[in-house]
Amino acid sequence: MNTKRDSNRENRKQPQPHHGDAPNPTSNPKTAAVGGADHSNREKDPDDWTTGDEPMTGAQASYLKTLSEEAGESFDGDLTKAEASKRIDALQDKTGRGA
Repeated sequence: MNTKRDSNRENRKQPQPHHGDAPNPTSNPKTAAVGGADHSNREKDPDDWTTGDEPMTGAQASYLKTLSEEAGESFDGDLTKAEASKRIDALQDKTGRGA
């Protein structure tokens, strides 16, 4: 009898349930209204972002460059995440893309 093989069998973990086996919650706490206010992460003020002072992401830079060109305005590649988000909002309003 191979004791190493037998001990490996004993040490095996029982199968764990898949995440898909758990019931889905009825609402998403990140988007559900709480006390009449929307606490969605999508609507959080950029000034309140914990990473807002980091350089803008590549996706932000790409979209901001496109919007700047459409609006006939200069592109500033040195913005923070929060500044880029605000600039994107302003340019979307100007170009009609935010509608």
